[in-house]
Amino acid sequence: MALRAAGRQSLVDTVVDQLRSQLAEGEWAVGDRIPTEHELAEQLGVGRNTVREAVHVLVHAGLLESRQGNGTFVRSAADPAAVLRGMRHAGVLDVLELRVALEAEAARLAAVRRDEADLRALRHALADLHEQGDRAADADLAFHLGVVEATHNAAFTEVYRFFSTQVHETLITALGDHEMPPIDLAAHGALLDAIENGDPVAAEGAARAVLQVPIDVVTALTTR
Repeated sequence: MALRAAGRQSLVDTVVDQLRSQLAEGEWAVGDRIPTEHELAEQLGVGRNTVREAVHVLVHAGLLESRQGNGTFVRSAADPAAVLRGMRHAGVLDVLELRVALEAEAARLAAVRRDEADLRALRHALADLHEQGDRAADADLAFHLGVVEATHNAAFTEVYRFFSTQVHETLITALGDHEMPPIDLAAHGALLDAIENGDPVAAEGAARAVLQVPIDVVTALTTR
């Protein structure tokens, strides 16, 4: 059945909700490969780009996993994001303050627990940030997720996967027609340096500095 919605973003949201429902109802089991973009587009009556964006959301939410050259597979049928979606009723500054608390602790742990593989991943994400500039949303997410993964705390990582998606959606809603806050590349570099040097105090401070930019932008907008 074709899906109809008022605009592109709402259509993506509609497809996300439909795929969430199919996962919750057990249409595909954990470990199964879901249909291709082309097959899902025909099934739902939408464009392939819409399906691609919706699948991308569910990959970041931890429900799906994309494997290069093999397709997209079901990672989890349960959807803890349903709880986190309740944060839509919270103010954007509330959400950002929670993000600071999570990422500051993640940075502190990462500085103590990181290994060489973690550092390589973070260096790669930082290089992508410098290369992509204004198009660096995915690289920025990869960098912050890399910091959390360097804690080697599975529970922390899973919670953050869901939370980071909600943060992005909350910022877009709060900013409206305004641009997303700029990415402070120097602050990201300082955070990587602190983690690489094994300095938990400096890493925690650097994580707070990285997130000060979006907090300042949102504070300025909400006080106008």
